[in-house]
Amino acid sequence: MPTKSKREPEPLEVIHGSGNVFRDFGYENADALQFKASLASKILKTLDSEGLTVRQAQERTGIAAADFSRIRSADLKRFTLDRMMGIVNKLGFQIEISYEFKPMTEYTPRVTTLEAKPKSTPDKARKSRKAKP
Repeated sequence: MPTKSKREPEPLEVIHGSGNVFRDFGYENADALQFKASLASKILKTLDSEGLTVRQAQERTGIAAADFSRIRSADLKRFTLDRMMGIVNKLGFQIEISYEFKPMTEYTPRVTTLEAKPKSTPDKARKSRKAKP
C-alpha cells in the first residue's frame, strides 16, 4: 500500500485592510461606495430583523419591491446616496453622520506572513487501533 506523503503547511499571507474595501481595491469614489454599502446593510438588517419580505417593505415604505430586491442582491448602481438615505428614513430610522477630513494618501496594504505549523497529534492518536480478536 502506498504511503501518504506529508506536505509541509505553506505560510499564509494576511493582508490588513484599510477599513474600506473599496479603497483597498482602488476605487476612486471609495468613501461614497462605503457609505452606500453601509446604508444597504442597515436596510437589509431592518428587513431581516422585522421579517419583512420585499413586498411588505414596499407596502410600508412606498419604495418598489424591485428596489429592495436590487439592494438585497447588492446591485446598488441605480441608487444615489440621498435615495438610500430616504429608504432608511422610510423604514423608521434617522441618520446621524459624523465625519473627519484627512489628507488623501495612497493606501499601502500591510502584509503579515504567518508561518504554518504542522498539526501535532498525541502519540496515542498516532497508533492504529486494531480490534482485539
